[in-house]
Amino acid sequence: PIYTTLKIRGRPPVKTYIAVFVCFTSKAVHLELVSDLPSNSFILALKRFIGRRGMPQKMFSDNATNFVGADRKLRELKEAFLAMGPELKRFAADEGCSFIFIPPRAPHFGGLWEAAVKSAKHHIVR
Repeated sequence: PIYTTLKIRGRPPVKTYIAVFVCFTSKAVHLELVSDLPSNSFILALKRFIGRRGMPQKMFSDNATNFVGADRKLRELKEAFLAMGPELKRFAADEGCSFIFIPPRAPHFGGLWEAAVKSAKHHIVR
């Protein structure tokens, strides 16, 4: 967690988190500020990322509970879209994004984003 201060005088620092998105092709790093850890906050950060960078084809993640919950909610949303009609089905097929989770006790599978987290922590603390 990172403590951020508000511009309002007399307010205590607020605990926030950073979602790190890494492009596996260009190694570009995108950071999004997240207010807390539930799946809803991650989905909002993911929407901001998609709005700025576009829809990724695949998203790799570790097995954190908020990411697994977000994957479940996104699948439910996709199923709701598919039930609405053929034009929405076409849109969901075109804009599809799949979540891929690394194996449970293998953090070395996520070396690329762990290096990005290390770099982000270094520059934020500095």
